[in-house]
Amino acid sequence: MQVIVAKTGGFCSGVKKAVETALNVPPENTFVYGEIIHNNSVVEEIAARGIVTVDDVSSVPDGATLLIRSHGAEKSVYEECAQRNIRLIDCTCAFVKKSREIVKRASDEGKTVVITGSRDHPEIRGLVGWTSGEVYVFASETEDFGVLKDKEVVLISQTTFSEKSFSKIAENIQKVCSKTVEIFPTICYTTISRQKEAERLSRICDAVLVIGGLNSSNTNKLAEIASANCERVIRLCGPDDFRYEKIKGCKKVGMIAGASTPDWQTQEVLCKMESNNTEVQKMTMQNVVEDIDKNERYHKGQIISAKIVSATEEGVYVSASGKLEILLPKDELDCPEYTREAYSKRVGEELQLMVVELTPKVKLSEKSVKKIKEEEALLTDIEAGKEFTVTCTGFNKGGLTAELGTFPVFIPAKEIRSGYVNDLEKYKGKKLRLRLLEIRRERRKEIIASQRVILEEEKAVREAQRAEKEEEFFNSIEVGAIVEGKVERVTSFGAFVSVNGFDCLAHISDLSWTGVKEVTDVLEIGKRYQFKVLKIDRANRKVSIGYKQLQPEPWDLAAEKYAEGDVVHGKVVRIVPFGAFVELEKGIDGLVHVSQISHEWLENPTSVLSIGEEIDAKVLAFNPAEKKITLSIKALQPQPEFEPHYTKDKDREEGKGNNRRTRKGAKKNYSDDEEDYREWNEGGFGGVSIADLLHGEDK
Repeated sequence: MQVIVAKTGGFCSGVKKAVETALNVPPENTFVYGEIIHNNSVVEEIAARGIVTVDDVSSVPDGATLLIRSHGAEKSVYEECAQRNIRLIDCTCAFVKKSREIVKRASDEGKTVVITGSRDHPEIRGLVGWTSGEVYVFASETEDFGVLKDKEVVLISQTTFSEKSFSKIAENIQKVCSKTVEIFPTICYTTISRQKEAERLSRICDAVLVIGGLNSSNTNKLAEIASANCERVIRLCGPDDFRYEKIKGCKKVGMIAGASTPDWQTQEVLCKMESNNTEVQKMTMQNVVEDIDKNERYHKGQIISAKIVSATEEGVYVSASGKLEILLPKDELDCPEYTREAYSKRVGEELQLMVVELTPKVKLSEKSVKKIKEEEALLTDIEAGKEFTVTCTGFNKGGLTAELGTFPVFIPAKEIRSGYVNDLEKYKGKKLRLRLLEIRRERRKEIIASQRVILEEEKAVREAQRAEKEEEFFNSIEVGAIVEGKVERVTSFGAFVSVNGFDCLAHISDLSWTGVKEVTDVLEIGKRYQFKVLKIDRANRKVSIGYKQLQPEPWDLAAEKYAEGDVVHGKVVRIVPFGAFVELEKGIDGLVHVSQISHEWLENPTSVLSIGEEIDAKVLAFNPAEKKITLSIKALQPQPEFEPHYTKDKDREEGKGNNRRTRKGAKKNYSDDEEDYREWNEGGFGGVSIADLLHGEDK
């Protein structure tokens, strides 16, 4: 097993200075502003000396000593220390100090400060604390930079940020901004060296060990870079995390250490590897630079020209430089059928090939070139605005990812649909209809596309079509018209009916002359009925329709059912001082005057009748035009054998209750409800005179 140790692993100069200071400064009344580095072993060693780590200056007593770590601190920290006589030991990294000067000057000049990096990283928080105006932090090139459109920008980076990501973000900001963009590449040179080594090692190794605190930004970035080229990248917080089984069988293993990792931890991991495998061969990067450089000439997706050197049964060997020969497998050649003899005659011929793999060795393909040419033709159509379809393969913080042939496709979150998309994961595996926004032509073409524009265009078309149909509908309808509609849905207050595709409301009060409790007592969902247009509110796009208006009213049929002299059966539904209303059927009530209830004189109808009681009565008068029926119960009762008669004088002497005076009082009683009585009796009692109603009473 070959173990290749990165050249620039371990403490950088800034971290080394901070750690050495913390290990040598007198510990009495000494504090550190935040964890000095993201390495638990080192933090614990410093804490063991009695030095306390604080996250807020308010926790530091007046007159104490405060050590500022290499990440730096906010301006307010320095100001408070000066006010409270706190002695500062400033171990801020020189690169961080340079960044601090840039953002302070830019902010004082009224410019917008933009920093690339992690928003929660202590270095970023410290830099933001030195600004007095607008400041933005971006962690990815896929974020929306539109907010910077009209701003004068000064761009810097977190010192441990990815150089590649910084370049892409800078390019995207320049595309968006209409004003000046000043770019300061403030990434630490050791960080750049580590990242390049991580990329090189990961291309030639079967496994890569990345050693450093799990919350270390620069160490995690190294792991991210290595993962792009090597499938087996193992993160180790320290030597205790190492398990030999994870690399067993690997021929080449790379070791990379973050800026917060002491050298002894790397050495201890190496010792553990040697104790498990006596044939471990330690190598440095200098031993393998030449081998790596062979592959460094190429990148995945690159189109190269190579000459055929020889032909074998497995395929042909080609050379792009005249020195390095690479096998081109026969199944990667663009030919109907491969024969060694045919290609032996083509030695020296130049082929256009694509680099499809870099690890563990370079792999070329002629078929992929043909495919890419076809895809280029497709790109031409897409650039012309043609819609295309892809299947979402994944997502990140910025949006969705997919592939169109060999081209990566990215759909920003704001371009998925209108409105904010909270759950990106649900789109994985779903088909997306897209339209091109732009093609990023860096090392590999990346298609940036939008589904939102298609959906919004279709929505606008649908709304225009609906508006046109509605206009046609309102032009073709008028109050009083008879229309046919389908009941789509019902509510407690009515039914929504589709009339020529437009929803009209049939209110529950317009469904039946006799009233209903439930809409479904009259109408059935899904069925078609005839309705009458009652009201048109064009301004609010509402139409009211009625069903009962096309049905006969109960009084329209009453003439066929009732006539004077008929005996009818009904139910008492209302009692008033002057009589009782009897329901003969739904919608048809008749009045039994108090004088027609009994042959005996009654003080109040309730003394004889009660609501809900069923009775038989005779029709005395019937006037369907005025919707009135006069009934008599006593007409069906036998006449009494003897009816007492009193003289006026005797009435006055004895004060009998059944005399003229008393009956006048009774009339006065039921006339107390005169309004109700008149309302029912408007226009007379259907031809029945007062004398008729009082027939049998004293004259």
